[in-house]
Amino acid sequence: MGSVTGSSRKREVAAGLHRLRSTLARLKAELELAEADGTSPPADRLLDGLDEAFALLTAVEAASHSMVSVLVLDDDARLAEITARGLSRLGYDADSGIAMRPLRTGEVLVFDMSLLPSLDADAREAVRAAKPIVVTGATDSGSRALAAGIGSSDYLVKPVDLEELAAAISRRAVTG
Repeated sequence: MGSVTGSSRKREVAAGLHRLRSTLARLKAELELAEADGTSPPADRLLDGLDEAFALLTAVEAASHSMVSVLVLDDDARLAEITARGLSRLGYDADSGIAMRPLRTGEVLVFDMSLLPSLDADAREAVRAAKPIVVTGATDSGSRALAAGIGSSDYLVKPVDLEELAAAISRRAVTG
């Protein structure tokens, strides 16, 4: 199972946290300097610094809340990894594998229907509860009915266009 990191949103969050930490360190230094000198701290600079810190915090929160976690499960581990890497480049926090694992809160499941027969009852229930985005090479009505039976939120036929998959993930993330 390969975890894909380096998404643009993760970098945005990290950079925002770094700037926030620097801003708070500057404010702390201003207060310590004033205390050491026995003077009043420069209220205008402190207020400006606090405004900057709150703005940075708001930006970091927005970036972190907009990150959508995705688990891509496929019987072809390499295809799952490539798909997860592509999603990561689009800003998703994507992970890949060939076996079901407990999903994180809010994580979207992209599920290859060929894995369904290998799942035990608990794993099948976890897939059903996740309302997965089904990806498959099957185009027949029986496969579509099987996907509907596990509560799929979307049914995409391989080869799957990454932008189409991203749109399905966005729809699924909104519906929770």
